[in-house]
Amino acid sequence: MSSVIEQRENVREVDNQEYLGMLKELILDGKEVSLIVTGSSMSPFIIHKRDSVLLAPVNRPLKKGDIVFFQRENAAYILHRICRVNKDGTYDIIGDGQLEIERNVKREQIFAIVTMVRRKGREIRPGDFWWEFFARVWLRIIPLRPLAVRMYVRRRR
Repeated sequence: MSSVIEQRENVREVDNQEYLGMLKELILDGKEVSLIVTGSSMSPFIIHKRDSVLLAPVNRPLKKGDIVFFQRENAAYILHRICRVNKDGTYDIIGDGQLEIERNVKREQIFAIVTMVRRKGREIRPGDFWWEFFARVWLRIIPLRPLAVRMYVRRRR
């Protein structure tokens, strides 16, 4: 992807990394920003291009179950959930749709926390059923996630 902003028929295209970098700067300046989620790593809770999140600066200690926005050492921006707070102050993080845990993410890599999810047009916040289900139950069944998703899909048919 090019980091050049192109102008085509009154539509401005911005490189994804550049756009997310601008959002990061707004958050670091103390602003809350909304982001339409792309990618499937947070499925089934947050669905690609359907749902959005409200990102806020981190103003409290992070805990297991929090959804955070961070930047990997390779510069990729990632939205995943904390599954463990380590004694050394790092975090183990995983997407709701993943089985592999990303270990030892440093606090300085994390620049935002999700305070609200707009899912299927409805606002979901900490304390709501689906928020708590994914923060508590879904985190505990990581090896069983594929089976749980298959059962859910069959039931919906």
